[in-house]
Formats: sequence, structure tokens, C-alpha cells
Amino acid sequence: MLTVVHALLLALGALLLRRMGATYIAGIGGVLTALLRTATAPFTFVFALSYGLFVDISFFILKVNTAEGNVKTSRLVASMAVSTALVGGISYYTTVFLVPLLPRNPVLERIILVVGTISGAVAGYLASNIWNRYLKNVRL
Repeated sequence: MLTVVHALLLALGALLLRRMGATYIAGIGGVLTALLRTATAPFTFVFALSYGLFVDISFFILKVNTAEGNVKTSRLVASMAVSTALVGGISYYTTVFLVPLLPRNPVLERIILVVGTISGAVAGYLASNIWNRYLKNVRL
């Protein structure tokens, strides 16, 4: 639920590596996490990769980057909040309804949606500040 660090790394990866940067970072994280959780490795990898794809797609749709190298904070916050909420909702739905690994819990559903969205928004805000202050002139 508290994915601020993960979302922050994905946002910075998308900004530093440009196209498909978050997907690349998420793929590496998914492989490493899947090695630790072998029983649910396919789910772990697919959800991690989908998180990166959602971030990259939302960056493109919301046009987070500007021509001057700065990022628009409000768009980055919205992008990360939506991406985090989507992947949280889809992963919860999958593990409860499609492949019943977990029992249904309406309280947990609301907590995942609210806390996940807030975590994504906080990560977007932090990534925007870090990028605009320190990293906008870094080129890889």
C-alpha cells in the first residue's frame, strides 16, 4: 500500500530514460522481486511491468515533460496517482476475483485505493521536486 519509494523510482526512471524508462525500471524490479517470491512470480512480474507501462503511458498522455526540461508538477502528480491506483486496483481484483488467492475484504479495497493513490501522488510530487531542482540537466 505504501509504494512511495517504488513510485518515486519509476517516475525518475521515466524522466531520466525518456521513452519506456519506467517500464524498463519496473521490469528489472519485477524480475528481482519475482526471484524472492517464487510462488507468485508470474503475478509479481506482470504487475510490476504493468505499473511501469501505466506510468509511461500516463506520462505520454498527460505530457509531463516540457521543452525547457522542467516537468509540470500537477501533471506528474496526477500521472503517478492514476498509475498507482490503476495497478493497485487491477492487482487486487486479479488476486481476489480472477485467481482467488486472497479473500475479499471491502475495507482493504478502500484502503488500497485511497492509500495507493495518495502514495502515488506523494511520489509524483517528490519526483517533480527532485527533477526540477537537481536532475533536469542530467542526460544519459
